[in-house]
Amino acid sequence: MMRKIRVLIVEDSLVFQELLFRGISTDPLIEVVAKAMDPFDARDKILEYAPDAMTCDIEMPRMNGIDFIRRLLPQYPLPVIVVSSVSDAVFDALNAGAVDFVTKPNAQSARDVETFIHELIAKIKIAAKAKVLNQIVECTTNPAGNKDAAIEGKIIAIGASTGGTEAIFSILKALPVRIPGIVIAQHIPPVFSKMFAERINQKTHLQAKEAQTGDYVEKGSVLIAPGGQHMRLRKIGERYKVECFAGEKVNGHCPSIDVLFESVAKEAGDRAIGIILTGMGYDGAKGLLSMRRKGAVTIGQDEHSSIVYGMPKVAYEIGAVQKQAPLAAISKIILTLLN
Repeated sequence: MMRKIRVLIVEDSLVFQELLFRGISTDPLIEVVAKAMDPFDARDKILEYAPDAMTCDIEMPRMNGIDFIRRLLPQYPLPVIVVSSVSDAVFDALNAGAVDFVTKPNAQSARDVETFIHELIAKIKIAAKAKVLNQIVECTTNPAGNKDAAIEGKIIAIGASTGGTEAIFSILKALPVRIPGIVIAQHIPPVFSKMFAERINQKTHLQAKEAQTGDYVEKGSVLIAPGGQHMRLRKIGERYKVECFAGEKVNGHCPSIDVLFESVAKEAGDRAIGIILTGMGYDGAKGLLSMRRKGAVTIGQDEHSSIVYGMPKVAYEIGAVQKQAPLAAISKIILTLLN
């Protein structure tokens, strides 16, 4: 029999703590070995029970979850899933080293609670296999880089899942403003896609926004697929614009990376660069292969630097990845290709 995933719940609300306990305990592959009220209690429980993964609130007494994660992981590289209300603080938690996050449900809605528990169970199973990286990756590049002639008519498409927000951010932070327009499909819930775009907009040289149908892909700009919607590319004359639309999940996801990549292959051909980053599953692999077959240059994140080496591995194994590289080198590769 497969060994159960041992989980520690860190939550200061006894009511919500019990909801978490009862919910995730319904899965036969998960065992809640302990519950903690605050980070200090959690530290003792980690030593006592040696869990495989931990769920952690952000707002807690004595120490907030972000500081706890930042202090904990260098000593105990434990996969952490943040359970939080809707707030951009989740990105600070991911930056501190958390693997993923889920948003707290409306406790009065049985349907919301059921969806939340289902999502949390799935993420615990992914987290248990994830690699915990204790240091922030700094990409290297030459910000004085490109000339317009090298980027005219080109486009960069990026796809990512678990661990992807920080991976994407580290790449974009190292890119200069003179860069082809970038389109991104990150597996992320609604609302958070807008927050993610705002974070990129504030902390990089690039102009980022949550995409809307009709937005054109401009030089030095980043369009993020909205959570809960697919995004595809259309070529209008010599320019590219995006269409965002609701639809069934593809490969279990909406937005789907394959939906974006297939459209980039069709509309941009050899004018594109495709990049597949960390994430569980296989979304994006076939789309990246289509891009390569149409002449695009394709890049895959390597195993060592991936939080979850799932999607990049599948893409590599089917021949979709032309260049495999550590995360820290990807921005430099992009500029080398353009120059």
